[in-house]
Amino acid sequence: MSAADPSTVACPSCLASGPTARQLTPLLTLACGVVALNLTAAQPLVEVIAHALGLRLAAAGLVTTATLLGYGAGMVFLVPLTDLLENRRLVLWTLALDIAALMVSAWSPSAPVYLVAAFAVGAATSSIQMLVPMVASLAPEVERGRVVGNVMSGVMVGILLSRPLSTLIAHAFGWRAVFVAFAVAVGAVALPLWRSLPALQPAHRLRYAALVRSLWPLVRDERVLQRHALSAVLAFGAFNVFWTVVALRLAQPPFGMGAQGIAAFAMAGVGGSVIAPIAGRLGDRGLTRPANVAMHLLIMAALALAWMAGRQSPGTGLVLMVAASLLLDVGTVGDQTLGRRAINVVRPEARGRLNGLFTGTFFVGGAAASSLTGVAWAVGGWGLTCALGAALGTGALVVSLSAYRRRARP
Repeated sequence: MSAADPSTVACPSCLASGPTARQLTPLLTLACGVVALNLTAAQPLVEVIAHALGLRLAAAGLVTTATLLGYGAGMVFLVPLTDLLENRRLVLWTLALDIAALMVSAWSPSAPVYLVAAFAVGAATSSIQMLVPMVASLAPEVERGRVVGNVMSGVMVGILLSRPLSTLIAHAFGWRAVFVAFAVAVGAVALPLWRSLPALQPAHRLRYAALVRSLWPLVRDERVLQRHALSAVLAFGAFNVFWTVVALRLAQPPFGMGAQGIAAFAMAGVGGSVIAPIAGRLGDRGLTRPANVAMHLLIMAALALAWMAGRQSPGTGLVLMVAASLLLDVGTVGDQTLGRRAINVVRPEARGRLNGLFTGTFFVGGAAASSLTGVAWAVGGWGLTCALGAALGTGALVVSLSAYRRRARP
């Protein structure tokens, strides 16, 4: 595309024509949700995939770890490119990589091939965090929180739907069909994105090496990023503690649920994503700090309900467990939406890098919490697991309360 092409803009603020953020929001919300399916697709299939590829039990965790490591790498090395390259073309090429990697995952003949493909799937899934700053750039500041919240609700719906969908598809057609289905889904949203996304050219011309080197100063100097990233690590950690082993708990008395029942339970938690646009509006109105406190209190309440659920009759316990999942999802999605809105206001010229750092940080934290959850479950069962989640939620609350003692930007 030439510099004279009228569809190419020199900077985000120059977008006077073309689709608005409000017009693009439904499409980007759907696209982010579909792409997010890839992040946790393999989690309920670890044992099946490991057995099919000849992985020993000790190495079975690599089936999901490879995707998460790839996602982290994408946050650091691919997402910053949104501050360097024309955004529309970058997004489309990354989605093409995602489709190719998913197809290789589906037809992998051996564990090494699968693990490389899974890493590539994770890296390409970082296209989500290219779309979020893109829509933030298109939105006027007074609507930015609402728009980002709407798009992020799609991400969380995708993450929550991924496990039950992959379970049901694998049960009907085998585990390889899961990756084929998700590749087709990504292709289905890539076409309207190709037609609808405006060309968005960053205003500056940093070299790639300088762009990567600039990540550390952003981490070191941006207090808003530091505070919201730490809050998101702890909140998402509590979220992962619950969802990592809740299927194991639901399979035990008093619930005794099978695979289909557990998949239906996971579907119920999707309702918590409705908080995203509401949290975004609260941020737009300058209520980031009190809203953060409220979200973290909900997370703590959710873990308390989850602990109580196992001590009730099957019906009452299941109602409490569903309520816990909804409150936990509301608190976690709300925390992430408020944090993302805050960092998108700080440095417009570094939105891609800030989004990558923010998201990469809390996904690493979530992975660490998942590993701790296995220990908590083995040592103290559901009680200790809920205590671990509540402790992480309490930590997030302390971080949000500390904002009142500092004169920092929201």
